Amino acid sequence: MAGRRKSAGLIMFRRINGEPEVFLAHPGGPYFHKKDEGHWSIPKGEPEVEEELLVTAIREFKEETGITPIGDFIPLGSIVQKGGKEVFAWAFESDLPPNYIHECNIYEEEWPPHSGEFKEFPEVDKVGFFGIDEAKQKIKGAQIPLIDRLLKIISSAEDQ
Repeated sequence: MAGRRKSAGLIMFRRINGEPEVFLAHPGGPYFHKKDEGHWSIPKGEPEVEEELLVTAIREFKEETGITPIGDFIPLGSIVQKGGKEVFAWAFESDLPPNYIHECNIYEEEWPPHSGEFKEFPEVDKVGFFGIDEAKQKIKGAQIPLIDRLLKIISSAEDQ
C-alpha cells in the first residue's frame, strides 16, 4: 500500500530463571501521563529519508532508552497499528547496563492546548522489563503479535 507511514523498532528481551521478559517503553507527554494498560510500546520511530529500517530501529532504541543496542537482531516482520502505520520490528537478547538510568530525547509541545505556552516533555517517561502476560496487557494491542512471534522463535531455538 503506497503512502503508508512506517516505523521501526526493537524488542530487547532477557530470560530470568528461564522465563522471557520483554523491555517496553511508555510514551511521555501530557496525553499519556495517566494511561497505562494498552499504551506501552516497543521503542520505535520513523525512518529518516532513505534510512534502512534496521538502522532506524537501532537509532530510535538508543534515543528513547539511552541504551546502545548490540547483538544479533532477529527479524520479527511487521504489524499494522490502528492508525494505519506499519511497524517493522527486530528482537535482541540483552539486559540493562549496570547502574542504568533512563535517558531519552525531549520534545516541545504546546500545553495546555491553545494556551500559547510550550513545555518540554520526554519522548518516553518510563521503561521496564515485563513478564509475557503483563507485557501483553501493557503493550498496544496491535503489537502483541510481535511478542508472540518472538516467543515462537525463542521456543523453537530451545527445542533444537
